[in-house]
Amino acid sequence: MGHREDLLVGAKRCLIEKGYARTTARDIVAASSTNLASIGYHFGSKEALLNQALLQANTEWSQALDAAMAAGTGGGRGMESLEHFEAVWCRVVRLLADRGGLCAANFEIFAQIQHAPEVRETLAGGLDEIRRGLAKTFLCDQADESTVRAVGSFYQALLTGVMAQWLIDPENAPSGNDLAKALRTIVHGITSAALSR
Repeated sequence: MGHREDLLVGAKRCLIEKGYARTTARDIVAASSTNLASIGYHFGSKEALLNQALLQANTEWSQALDAAMAAGTGGGRGMESLEHFEAVWCRVVRLLADRGGLCAANFEIFAQIQHAPEVRETLAGGLDEIRRGLAKTFLCDQADESTVRAVGSFYQALLTGVMAQWLIDPENAPSGNDLAKALRTIVHGITSAALSR
């Protein structure tokens, strides 16, 4: 690897271990075995390097998320049952536990996103891909575009909420079983209310 790649690897490690705001240029240099001048030469600034590293890490996260959601579906897509829902979310929660540092770094950048339009634009594009992937895990292939967007947005909100709860209080954050129980209860309540009309 060259200095550019070494810097990205080191910056990703720093993001996970120290977070976005607490990572210094010297931290990145130490983690990458490069030098301070390399940051300016290859990226222009520490912030540009951290932003690129975060985007790369999120691409890797997205691939891992897609694999976790597709696992056990036998290659097919679509929500067959609440058991399928539960199994998928159990895998997603385990993935969150394994990538807590990256989750925290993302929440840090969310707070600063208005000041980093290039990162906002890239994350927005990635968010759309994640929404589609989430929707495809739980929908049949014949769903129309507006349904895909609505279902994907719902699951993205659920994912972000679970991520936040896991970061704040991992001992009491919801499990896949908890989410399935909640969904079962909500659907039962809606169904019962509809039948009683």
